[in-house]
Amino acid sequence: MLICMLGPDNDDYEPDPEPIKIPIEDEIDLHTFQPRDIPEVVREYIREAARLGFEEVRVIHGKGKGVQRRIVQSELSKHPLVAEYWDAPPGRGHWGATLARLVVTEGADEPE
Repeated sequence: MLICMLGPDNDDYEPDPEPIKIPIEDEIDLHTFQPRDIPEVVREYIREAARLGFEEVRVIHGKGKGVQRRIVQSELSKHPLVAEYWDAPPGRGHWGATLARLVVTEGADEPE
């Protein structure tokens, strides 16, 4: 389970002391996250997905101007648990999503 602290994109925000728990599945949609949270969310999601034994995941970042795509793919390119990544094919989100093949960690748990 991925645990995130989310909030409005301003400096006056006091975070809720209770983090939000997100079930780990074979895809994550980043539309609900603040742009500043995306790098950390992607890193933690990949770590948890690999630990749970997922071999491939889909990260939905949207099409837009490509800013989120670049952030996501930058994080994937540096992550030690990502073997490779690529833009999703047209039927799976095209350039609005990125697929990643993961290095499954030893002692992986079964997906919940």
